[in-house]
Amino acid sequence: MMRFITFIILVFSSSAYSEDTYNRILEGMTPNSITIIGESHKRMESVQLFRSLVNDHFLQYQCLTVALEIASSQQLMIEEIKQGRATVADIEIAPMIDHPPFRALIDDLINIRSSGNCIELIAIDAGFEISTRRDEWMARKLAEYVSQTPLLVLLGSLHTLKNVNWDLAMIEELPYVSELMQLRGHSIRTYPQIWTDRNCNTRNRLIPADKLEATKLLNSKLIALLNAFEQKKASDTVDGIILWDCG
Repeated sequence: MMRFITFIILVFSSSAYSEDTYNRILEGMTPNSITIIGESHKRMESVQLFRSLVNDHFLQYQCLTVALEIASSQQLMIEEIKQGRATVADIEIAPMIDHPPFRALIDDLINIRSSGNCIELIAIDAGFEISTRRDEWMARKLAEYVSQTPLLVLLGSLHTLKNVNWDLAMIEELPYVSELMQLRGHSIRTYPQIWTDRNCNTRNRLIPADKLEATKLLNSKLIALLNAFEQKKASDTVDGIILWDCG
């Protein structure tokens, strides 16, 4: 465990991470809970933040289930890697998600498990061979793992939306995984990450969902991507926004 902790500290020493961000998120990682961190894919700092949350959880608690946006058909490959019969390079990952830091995250999580630590890694995406809509499939897979062990999930930020006021004249209602889980009575907290500038990633801060700034960011950065009406309150949709800006 100590070697893992030291490694993480070295990895994150180059970035300014908000202690407040971690503390608020960690407080919600309780038994029977699901915490979803949203990301823009292929952002190294997003993977770093997620790995730091894993580490911080282990400093306070003992067990964790981590779910990633990998086709569930690759779960067998993950098991093969655990047994030393394959490597992370053998996992099939969608091109829009795949990048070296993401594979490094998978490798680290498997090594943590192999070292005897209480962590489970699950692949929850649908994959091309499954006809079920992706968010419905991911909701089903997550529901299988809700237990005394908290679930920490890394998905694209749109999947963190627990409520969308769809323009039904333009598109049918298609709830994301977070909304599906909430409707089914699960305890779920979601925190999309938003960047003020693609090249500006030196500092993050957590904006509580009840702040006007959170509502403005939610509407301009996420809801604007959808055929949906603006949200009146971010607190109806997410639990907070992790904003990356220039520190």
